[in-house]
Amino acid sequence: MPIYIKYEESNEKIAHLAKNHWELPIQIKELESWLLENPLNLSPAKYIADVGFSIRENACGGGAILSPEAMAIMGELGIKLYLSEYGE
Repeated sequence: MPIYIKYEESNEKIAHLAKNHWELPIQIKELESWLLENPLNLSPAKYIADVGFSIRENACGGGAILSPEAMAIMGELGIKLYLSEYGE
């Protein structure tokens, strides 16, 4: 899975990011890069960024950070962030 950007109403996929990475820090970096590089390619609407991740073995804090700039872009475009946790 890991990240699908899609329209909320139709589930039509717009992008598939971090295809082979299930760790949240890598995925959030890829999502942020995509947002910063592509904000003008989308019109404001209802979108979903569905991040499918697995818990890192021995994780004990730290991890992914989404910048205020990326969050602002998500807000302007109407992108909801779904965090979908998957087991092994």
